[in-house]
Amino acid sequence: MARSRSMQASGASLAPWLGISLIVILFDQLTKIAVTRVFSYATPYVVTPFFNFLLIFNRGAAFSFLSSASGWQRWAFTGLGVVAACVIVSLLKRHGNQRLFCTALSLIMGGALGNVIDRIVHGRVIDFLDFHVGNWHWPAFNLADSAIVIGAMLLVLDELRRVRGTR
Repeated sequence: MARSRSMQASGASLAPWLGISLIVILFDQLTKIAVTRVFSYATPYVVTPFFNFLLIFNRGAAFSFLSSASGWQRWAFTGLGVVAACVIVSLLKRHGNQRLFCTALSLIMGGALGNVIDRIVHGRVIDFLDFHVGNWHWPAFNLADSAIVIGAMLLVLDELRRVRGTR
């Protein structure tokens, strides 16, 4: 009976965090569907003097790391994303009461799984956000990447708060 209650509490505390990840995945995939239907590949659509929509495909990881490899990287990065999601779910189960920490992990997991879906379905990640200054362009990215970066920044903030005792 006591074990059943602890499992229920654990499952209940996991739901909001999985919900955040699911929202990230849904928005990520919906924007990628829209972009691939509206924009032509590698043709910039100028929005502001420093931002374009630019549909490109990335077979590698961040900053096109290993994008020119022979294809093994698709499955390696897919596996890495799945393993990361499993580790994150374990951490969410153990630390479900730490809101900032779990929010950060949920964003990272949603972003990782959004890109895993791309790798499985398309064999590459769909990127379309292109920021630039003059002719210097930041590597194009997507909403999944944004969620991962925001999650990472929240992890740093959580750790700084923990170290300073202001949690």
